[in-house]
Amino acid sequence: MNKQAASWVTTLSLAFQSIGVIYGDIGTSPLYVFSSTFPDGIDHKDDILGVLSLIIYTIILVPMVKYVFIVLWANDNGDGGTFALYSKICRYANVALIPKNQPEDTQLSNYRMEETLNETKGSQKMKETIEKSLTTKIVLFLVTILGTSMVIGDGVLTPCISVLSAVGGIKSLSGDAVVYISILILIGLFCVQRFGTDKVGYAFAPVLCLWFLFITVIGVYNLFKHDASVLRAFNPKYIIEYFKRTGKKGWISLGGAVLCITGTEAMFADLGHFNVPAVQISFSTVVFPSILLAYIGQASYLSKFPENAATVFYDSIPTVIASQAMISGTFAIISQSLSLGCFPRVKVVHTSSKYEGQVYIPEINYIFMVACVLVTYGFKTTVKIGNAYGIAVVSVMLITTSLLTLIMILIWKTKIWWTALFFTVFMSIELVYFSSVLYKFVQGGYLPLAFSFVLMSMMAVWHYAQKQRYMFELKNKVPNNYVLELAKNRQDINRIPGIGLLYSELVEGIPPIFPHFISNIPSIHSVIVLVSIKSLPISKVIPEERFLFRQVEPREYRIFCCVVRYGYKDLIEEPSEFENQLVENLKEFIKKGNQFHEGQTAHAEEEMKFVERAKEEGVFYLIGEADVVAKKDSSIVNKFVINKAYPFLRKNFRQGQKLLAIPQTRLLRVGMTYEV
Repeated sequence: MNKQAASWVTTLSLAFQSIGVIYGDIGTSPLYVFSSTFPDGIDHKDDILGVLSLIIYTIILVPMVKYVFIVLWANDNGDGGTFALYSKICRYANVALIPKNQPEDTQLSNYRMEETLNETKGSQKMKETIEKSLTTKIVLFLVTILGTSMVIGDGVLTPCISVLSAVGGIKSLSGDAVVYISILILIGLFCVQRFGTDKVGYAFAPVLCLWFLFITVIGVYNLFKHDASVLRAFNPKYIIEYFKRTGKKGWISLGGAVLCITGTEAMFADLGHFNVPAVQISFSTVVFPSILLAYIGQASYLSKFPENAATVFYDSIPTVIASQAMISGTFAIISQSLSLGCFPRVKVVHTSSKYEGQVYIPEINYIFMVACVLVTYGFKTTVKIGNAYGIAVVSVMLITTSLLTLIMILIWKTKIWWTALFFTVFMSIELVYFSSVLYKFVQGGYLPLAFSFVLMSMMAVWHYAQKQRYMFELKNKVPNNYVLELAKNRQDINRIPGIGLLYSELVEGIPPIFPHFISNIPSIHSVIVLVSIKSLPISKVIPEERFLFRQVEPREYRIFCCVVRYGYKDLIEEPSEFENQLVENLKEFIKKGNQFHEGQTAHAEEEMKFVERAKEEGVFYLIGEADVVAKKDSSIVNKFVINKAYPFLRKNFRQGQKLLAIPQTRLLRVGMTYEV
């Protein structure tokens, strides 16, 4: 099989999987949209045409035009979601809050930035404005973590409403039985996540394919059996007439109509599990025509039997599969935010050797399971959870529209009138829907905002504290002549065999933890490498470009600075593999550094052998346990964040050595206090 054929086989395989993972939410929405839009019944027969027309054009404009044809192309090297948009912007403009930019990073293969058109005055001016304004940088970051938090919150709400609705359809069960059975199903659903998106997708895909076939056939049957004239709804004039006729009531009904696009964001958030062509194929050929025919068929049925608008047969269909889209999306975006320093440390497991980007996070999975159980037990019915749905869905769409508009100006350099058209059309649609869903804020709409507040606070605290730690190291980095002074006083320092890896956040210069080690333990290894693990605003860094070395003078003291660069989809290697890669790249650095100097080849060979011997003696990890405390004269907010909130997160999430899987027998820790 040639490469092109193999590529298409892979794409079609991913397209099939994506049906089982991404579309459970939007695919089951036809079962409750009309009942949610007409909770008090249908007053006028033409209202059915108005709502159907509204649904048709909402689906065409938002999932199809906006997401399938525009948003998916804003992926960051194949990865999607709010953080992918943010990382893409960070790569083109200096807007990151932690100053870790290095000129060498722009030379990486995946860092290279596509240029579609020449720089325009508008894009250049906006870039300069954003880079100069700290307020704008903070707002951009907060908007990003708000969007991320909303998607994560949706990942809690979707399983709750899906399972409660399914079990609630069994009329013989009491209210308590529905709740307890729902809880058991939710626990089972989260337990299977450890098998990975690959297996879960293949398990759910056949079920959802049958589901889409079922609602398509039912839709076509209803259309021709009852009233084919509902096809008039493709004329958008019925939308205008609907709002003229219904006024405020029609505006309120938008909160039900917007449910026709729940789960749309999953197409972008889950993109890293699949690829752009796979998602485009699966939505365009299966999902889009299927749900459109389902709505048309329901409208045809309601035109003959308008009194049955409140009949919700969705409740009798077990659609646990609807939950999978947002659970998978949540794992993906938390993995991204973790790598960009915006989430406390958790373990990320890559579940597929065939498909990059398919991840599972054990801690988050079980935290979500507990959250879903509590929400299900606390609310007991789908009414309030349903009211919360709309706010979460539309909020993320508004944020995606805003960030994508920025990308169109800064990166794609799209003509201003195209950009204005995109922003005006989609922002108008989403703001109208948003104003409607906010109407039900007190009836449960506050739930996603409450989730988002907690998650945003956690992410903001972690990112702020990480920034303060980095700024402390940057301000207190060791002068260049420090090592020269050490070299002059060799009798005071004992060099022991082996390679010592001293970890710090600093990407340039010698961190303050180094002299702290020397003063406490006046012995250092024969080769010292100051290691900084750096996350870049790209999805992947190829192994050949991962290590960036610099040697500290004097050369004979054998102290090196090493920045180890990862993208937010990269997996940190096991210690043995990491050590081998680091040493091989260090030897290559020594070789290249001497190959242009006459008479230095022999010296380079000698140094490379010395490094190899040091490795045979053992590689040891030196970790600085930096306690961060607020300065006595700092603000109350700073004291609370640094002295209370951040230590709580560090205590309850993984420590650095656990995340890096450092062998405890080769680990040395020295404590130090940073006052920030």
